[in-house]
Amino acid sequence: MIALIHHAIDRGVTFLDTSDLYGPHTNEILIGKALVGKRDKVQLATKFGGCFESGSPISFESGSKISFQIYGHPEYVRAACEASLKRLQVDYIDLYYQHRTDTKVPIEVTMGELKKLVEEGKIKYIGLSEVSASTIRRAHAVHPITAVQLEWSLWARDIEEDIVPTCR
Repeated sequence: MIALIHHAIDRGVTFLDTSDLYGPHTNEILIGKALVGKRDKVQLATKFGGCFESGSPISFESGSKISFQIYGHPEYVRAACEASLKRLQVDYIDLYYQHRTDTKVPIEVTMGELKKLVEEGKIKYIGLSEVSASTIRRAHAVHPITAVQLEWSLWARDIEEDIVPTCR
C-alpha cells in the first residue's frame, strides 16, 4: 500500500484524505509511513469526532453490537489531534475535519478548540462533515470553515436548498 501511495503521489495526486476512524487508526498509520520524505508534496486531511467505545476493531458478525460515540469536547478535540499528528508522523494537518457533530456540545465550543489548534500551527484549516446550514453559520462565526463534506449526488440534492447557499 505504501508503494501504491508513492505511485499516486509521483503521478500527481496532491490530496490525501483519511480519518482516525478508518481502521480504526490503521489508515492514519499507513499514510504516515507513506508520507516520510513526501510530506511537502501533498495536502493532508484527516477527521476526528467519533470513536468505538471498546477500542477494538469493528466486527460485522451477525448480531454483534458496535458502541460508537461522537465527541466534540475541547479535551477530546485536542487529544484526537495530538494522536493523529503522532500516527501520521507530521507536525501539522492541512485540513482537520470534525467527522460528525456532537449534539451535546455546542459547535462554538468545539470550534473554539479547533481555532486554538490553528493558532498553534497544529492544523491549517478546519472542515466540517455532515452538518446543517445553521451549524455551518454558527461554526464560521467562531473561525472560518474551509471545507464542508457531505453527500451531493444525483440521489441527494437536498443540500442545494440551504447548505450550498450558506457555503457561498
